[in-house]
Amino acid sequence: MFIDSVLRGIGQVMLQNNSYTGLLFLMGVFYNSLLLGCAALLGSVVSTLSAKLLGVERSSLEAGLFGFNGVLVAIALLHFLEPSWITWGYVVLASASSTVIMAAMLNIVKTWNIPTLTAPFVLTTLLFILACARFGQLHSTGTLPSAGLPSTVINVEGIVTLSTILEGLLTGISQVFFQGSAITGLFFIAGLLISSRIICLAAIIGSLLGALVAWGMGAAEPAIRAGAFGFNNVLTAIVFGGGIFMLNKSTIIYGILAVIITSFVYAALSAALEPLGMPAMTSAFILVVWLFILAAPYFSNLKLKPSSGD
Repeated sequence: MFIDSVLRGIGQVMLQNNSYTGLLFLMGVFYNSLLLGCAALLGSVVSTLSAKLLGVERSSLEAGLFGFNGVLVAIALLHFLEPSWITWGYVVLASASSTVIMAAMLNIVKTWNIPTLTAPFVLTTLLFILACARFGQLHSTGTLPSAGLPSTVINVEGIVTLSTILEGLLTGISQVFFQGSAITGLFFIAGLLISSRIICLAAIIGSLLGALVAWGMGAAEPAIRAGAFGFNNVLTAIVFGGGIFMLNKSTIIYGILAVIITSFVYAALSAALEPLGMPAMTSAFILVVWLFILAAPYFSNLKLKPSSGD
């Protein structure tokens, strides 16, 4: 069923091929924002329908593999841009484009047997946001980073408490969908739990590690509480929790290392993109996972799942 594929597309944002998981994710987004809930649903419908009309292989379509990038693109554009009829049309165009970019990237990355992950989402969103600089009918919501060279001196802001870490853990999970809500994070945890207890645990650990590393390195308390340093770590942890690698002791050690490194890569990419006024989004997750997968053949204790390159 088409609706099943649409919901699986939403679930695939966290690598879960489960329509009930997708439904809980969607409910979590709607709980926090009616606007972004509509965006998530529209993005999945448009990107999935585009793939169907263009003749994408049925198994990939039914698994939601051509829906999740559209979900994130739609949410991102309506998070960063003021809603208007032109913006909604822009969202539809971008979501459909993510399907084409997904197909193109599948062809590119299959040579190295690595997954596309959310790379089509990041590329599509960056292109469509940058294009706004030449289109006067599209206006920023003010949530984009302020363009300028990053400061070389950062002062520790705020006092991190247990409440900060606990809230940051939940919002780190919800920020995968651009949602800064602890309750939405609970919806997402429930969705992951339905799909896989191991993946759910991995996501929680990933978000916690992200918050702890950020705290230890002196990140601002409001950013930790808002989950800014958690969502990339969540996705990295899911990959190493059984999403792409076979789960064993070596994978766990390798995964913990990858999750910790993700925090530093996110900070670096955020600083690198700041002069452009562009967000890093899930680029840290993509880069770390790609590098760790490409390194894996040299480590005999690490085994990729057969479908990891799809």
